[in-house]
Parts: sequence; structure tokens; C-alpha cells
Amino acid sequence: MKDSPFIYGTTVSIQSFTDRETESEKLKSNLLNGINTTIISPRRWGKSSLVEKVIAGIRKKDKKNKTVIIDLFSVSNEEEFLEKFAQEIIKASADRWQEWMNSGKEFFKQLIPKFSIGIDPNSDFSLSFDWHELKKKSDEVLNLPETIARKKGFKFIICLDEFQNLANFNHYLTFEKKMRSCWQRHQSVTYCLYGSKRHMMTDIFNNPSKPFYRFGDIILLQKIHTQKWISFIIKGFESTGKKIDEKMAAAIPEAMKNHSWYVQQLSHYVWNLTQKNATFTELNAALNELINANSPLYQKETENISQTQLNLLKAVAKNETQFTSAAVMQKHFLGTPRNVSKNKMILIKNDIIHEVNNALEFVDPAFELWFKKQYFNQSYNF
Repeated sequence: MKDSPFIYGTTVSIQSFTDRETESEKLKSNLLNGINTTIISPRRWGKSSLVEKVIAGIRKKDKKNKTVIIDLFSVSNEEEFLEKFAQEIIKASADRWQEWMNSGKEFFKQLIPKFSIGIDPNSDFSLSFDWHELKKKSDEVLNLPETIARKKGFKFIICLDEFQNLANFNHYLTFEKKMRSCWQRHQSVTYCLYGSKRHMMTDIFNNPSKPFYRFGDIILLQKIHTQKWISFIIKGFESTGKKIDEKMAAAIPEAMKNHSWYVQQLSHYVWNLTQKNATFTELNAALNELINANSPLYQKETENISQTQLNLLKAVAKNETQFTSAAVMQKHFLGTPRNVSKNKMILIKNDIIHEVNNALEFVDPAFELWFKKQYFNQSYNF
């Protein structure tokens, strides 16, 4: 059997990437022209895939720019960030580990890095610092890409994924000011900052009281249009000798509200169940498979919220709009207007709901289907 043409659960390959032509061109232009860029969108809308696609294109055609993508998901404190940042910058600046070692000695004037090299230097190379010295002289690490770029005569493009995780550091506000102070002066380095928690990213970059306010251009990622998905799904089936007609192909993004992750996941399940021609039998089976696969996550989601927050979600699921009206509050046991406002902000902050055209909606379309089935016994078959 051929490999599935639909990818989810990881950043998608160039072949599995669809649409985003406008965003791709804008991001590429920004990064090549020295414009720092922040990408903001809900979880699993394809930010990381977009960045990787653009960076892959730059690496292939533009040798004047050194590029690096650093995932900050597992970084838990300032020390880890600075060591990882320095390590990845040094690795991106040269092709051989001997040059990495020389860079460590050449470009650090105040700090003394400790290098660790395993059997395979390319995969077992790391560096560390004395934490007390690093804390006092962290500017040297934050300015490292600018220092190397100027010395070697090239430019850096640095992409930091899950950037909002830095906000969980102790003394983050002080560190945030220090990062902005250093990075805004860089002339040979361009930054692309993005992450999966939209509310936190928005607060970091759109709040006038925060250091990173107006740090650069902001791309608000939108959903991929239905027609693009239809063409992508039909071509995906055809590329592996299977068929799906336009009506059924359209039903997939419609059910998943054009959510990139879930459109890919549901398309994969339908493709996997299809022998030759997809029918609504495979479509319904695939949708149930998707919901069941994600049920443990959704169950945990509801267990971690309060009863009044759960009641507010029920009201959202029932398409209520006047949440602070006496009738709606009484009907759904929402408490006081103050409770409603507080719970609304908590659910938005946790990316469970969001506001669209002055109405509240579930961020996760599959969670919404599961929720309606769980609490209202509402079928999610086609």
C-alpha cells in the first residue's frame, strides 16, 4: 500500500502542504528583508509547517542567509534557553564540529562555554555555561548571532517555535526586556517568533505595555479555504490510485470547519478505510474513528474545568449569544454576570473557545462534536 498523502501529528512535508501561498510569500519576503515576524493563530493551524516550508525554500536557494529553527517546547528555564540558543546558533553558523569549537572560543569574550562531543559530533554536540556567570552576562549569548553574522559576513534568520513558553520562566519580565533590548539592535539577524497558545502570543506581541510590542510584523494566520481543501483531498486520493468525489471531499473540511490538523486527520482516516472509491460509509466510520481517537484528551479537558465553565461551554454549544441575560444565565446555571465574564476569559485564555464575529465558538471542531455527543447525545454522522 502506498503511503498516506495526508499528514497530521507532525509538521507536514512540502508534498502534503496545501495553500498558504500568500502567507508563504509574505513570510519569505519579511525574513529575507530583515523584518522580524510573529505568527499568531489557534493550535494546529499549520504555523510550524508554514515556517518549515519557507525556511526550506530559503535554504535551497539563498546561501547568504544562515537559518535555524529552535523548538522551545521542552525548555523550562532561562538557563536552558540560553544554552540551547547558543548551541543551535553555533551549529547553524558552520558545517563542521571543529568550526563549532573554534566559534565557541572566538565569539565568547566574557563567558567560557563547556563543550560536550559524543561519538557522532553532529548529533551529540552540546555546550553549557557556569550558571552564575551566564546569569550576569546573558547579553553575550543573546547577541551571539549578531556577533557571528557580522564577523563572518552573512545574515541569520532565527525561528523560535513555542515562544510563549518563555513566559513561564521565573523572572520572565526582566528576561523579556533583556531579549528585546538586545534583539532590536541586531542588523544582521531576523527573528520569526511563533507558538501554539494564541492568547499568550497575542498578549506578548499586541499588548502596548509589553517589551515585544511592535517588535515586527504580525501575521494572523487564517483558515485554508474550503475549495483549496477539496482540490487537495481529491488530488491526494488520485495520487494513490483511489477516488473521492467533490461532494464527499467537501464534507471533510465542512465537518472540521477547515481546521488544518483535523482536515488532514479525517482525510487520512477516510483514505485508509477506502479500497477504491470513498463513500459516506467510509466517511462516517472515519469521523467516528477520529472522535474516538481523541476522546481521552477531550475527557481530560472537561475534567479540568469548573462546573460553571462547563455550563458556559454547554451554552456555547447551544449557540447562545446573550450569556449575561437573566434568561440564559438561569437556563444554563451560569451564575452571575461576573461569573460569566470570568469563565469566558478563562476558557479563551486556555484556547477552548474564541470570539468570531462577536460570537463564541469552540476552537477545536472535533472537541465540539464530541462535546455535543457527550452532553446532548447529538449525532455527528454525515
